[in-house]
Amino acid sequence: FIFYWCFVFIMLSYVQIFRAVLRMPSEQERHKDFFTCLPHLAVVSLFISTGLFAHSKPTSISSTSLDLVVAVLYSVLPPAVNPLIYSMRNKELK
Repeated sequence: FIFYWCFVFIMLSYVQIFRAVLRMPSEQERHKDFFTCLPHLAVVSLFISTGLFAHSKPTSISSTSLDLVVAVLYSVLPPAVNPLIYSMRNKELK
């Protein structure tokens, strides 16, 4: 129950952020702000979708290998990908 409210709150926050970005007068500012928000949204989406899958799948589908893959996706992949995604904006890495 708390997980779903957190998800709803995060989505409402992103809606507010995107509304504020779309109201910016300069297209260059909008472009820059979208590319600041999108990597964070990608990591959060990955984290929430794997967590949602892990907690909402029926127990009849439960298998050790599937549980292991979901656990790795949920706990290892977002923190591992996070620095890579955020460093893509760094001009020296490009």
